[in-house]
Amino acid sequence: MDALDGNAIAGLLHNVFSSEMTTATGTCATCGSASVVGELMVYLQAPGTVVRCPVCGNIMMVFVRRKGMTCVDLTGLAHMAA
Repeated sequence: MDALDGNAIAGLLHNVFSSEMTTATGTCATCGSASVVGELMVYLQAPGTVVRCPVCGNIMMVFVRRKGMTCVDLTGLAHMAA
């Protein structure tokens, strides 16, 4: 599976957060590194959309569409600031 950058989910992020999020900074809960969301590694071919830390590979965000609703798991994200 080839990774895309965080810009690949700009529309999804806007739908979930109602804001432009690719320029927000996300901090990995595992290694503590901070990256602009547009620089995170995105996998669209997984069950759902998986977003990983570019430093340690930790899963930071998962988005799954179910019954017309987008479910979001942000447990791998320590902090996000716009």
